[in-house]
Amino acid sequence: MNAAQAGRLPIALTCGEPAGIGPEIAAKAWVALRADLPFAVIGDARHFTGFGVPVARVPAPADALHVFANALPVLDNPFPAPATPGRPTTENAQSVINVIARGADLVSKGKARALTTAPIHKKALQDGAGFRFPGHTEYLAHLTGTDRVVMMLASDLLRVVATTIHIPLAEVPRTLTPELLGDTIRITAAGLAQDLGIKRPRLAVAGLNPHAGEGGAIGREDIEVIAPVIAALAAEGLAVTGPHSADTLFHAAARRRYDAVVAMYHDQALIPIKTLAFETGVNVTLGLPFVRTSPDHGTALDIAGTGQADPQSLIEALKRADEMACTRARYTG
Repeated sequence: MNAAQAGRLPIALTCGEPAGIGPEIAAKAWVALRADLPFAVIGDARHFTGFGVPVARVPAPADALHVFANALPVLDNPFPAPATPGRPTTENAQSVINVIARGADLVSKGKARALTTAPIHKKALQDGAGFRFPGHTEYLAHLTGTDRVVMMLASDLLRVVATTIHIPLAEVPRTLTPELLGDTIRITAAGLAQDLGIKRPRLAVAGLNPHAGEGGAIGREDIEVIAPVIAALAAEGLAVTGPHSADTLFHAAARRRYDAVVAMYHDQALIPIKTLAFETGVNVTLGLPFVRTSPDHGTALDIAGTGQADPQSLIEALKRADEMACTRARYTG
């Protein structure tokens, strides 16, 4: 898909858990973006009523362009049960999964320019449909036949990648292999070039242990696993440094020295960015055959249906998907 074609297509937005804040923030995002950035929601059109915005059912993403200025376009995907705010039902679990698959299919076939996903409730999907994936990232990799993908959290202040994601902390050391770390760094570098237009991205790799192991005094993984991978990739020409002590890697002066941090585990990556940019951070999946973004928060069942949901992270996710789709189109020619 070239840049001109991409410009004529809307972003596909999956509904996520309809009992959460997904429908509300989708409606609020439409109000904010209706003059600038067209998108089409995939979900049950009935779940998007009641938020004070007009809703229009459309048969295909391209049809969203004709109604977007006047109504929130919805690619109707009827669910078996209504959506009760704050109370996910197992009856709707398979439909939530089907919506994700439909969104991935539409983008893969060039019928939408990028995919943005609203948050899902993983336990509801596991209980209701036997969902066996830790989250969107792994499911989208499965759908597209992609061996490895990378989860990056991005904002204007910081970009972070987690080498290991949704696993217990006790499993991180044995999961952290040279192959996994090397793939993560390569995919991150390629993604920053392809989707963000950074020609030679500077990557700072965090250590696993306190003080990056302090020369082996506080663990051997930094010396035996992480440092050799960094040395090998630097020899290949990647601008990669480390392992760096994670406790001094995220202050303002340090952030000026890199384009992204490759962290070793989930919280090491997510705590800094959620501290710095909770409302504007965006979840980006690198390594997929299409652009995918997501707001950097969950279903917020505790405030669903109250009108309090802040749409800013979803708005940022849609904007970043738009920018990345344009950059990728230029990159691929």
